[in-house]
Amino acid sequence: MIIIQDLQQKCRCYVNEVTFKGMLKVLLTDGTSANVLYRLAQFFQRIKLGIIGWILLDMNKFLNGCVIGRNADFGGGFVLMHPIGVVINGGVKGGKNIVIESGVVLGAAKNGLPLKLPVLGNDIFIGAGAKVLGGIRIGNNVKIGANAVVVHDVPDGATVVGIPAKIINMANK
Repeated sequence: MIIIQDLQQKCRCYVNEVTFKGMLKVLLTDGTSANVLYRLAQFFQRIKLGIIGWILLDMNKFLNGCVIGRNADFGGGFVLMHPIGVVINGGVKGGKNIVIESGVVLGAAKNGLPLKLPVLGNDIFIGAGAKVLGGIRIGNNVKIGANAVVVHDVPDGATVVGIPAKIINMANK
């Protein structure tokens, strides 16, 4: 079940391994309810009960201070560490094991052109306050620093920081 994958990934983030004690800790941390409400909304959307999903996402706004669009789609291991201020456009697509800190925006850029949205690979960390904007691709095994503004594609294994974000490190391949 995908909610379990999300909780296991959050446990790895907190205590570096999946243990019973770690899972209990994760269940009591902020962000967990945001993850669960998002996943439940996704489920209801898939079974054609979108109105229930919409209500759950509105509850997420009220209870957790985050906005996740109805059609946002992430693989297992999606983690909202601290959901306050997170905004994810409804068309954003992401892979597995994506960890998002507080204040992150994953959104569209238009600039008079057709609306374009980011696509995220697997195993990504996005630091607090970062913005990922427009029809860009974020590769696998990427780290995005706090408050970075990413407006261009990021290759696999890169670490990016700054405004606009620039590559400061590439993982050894």
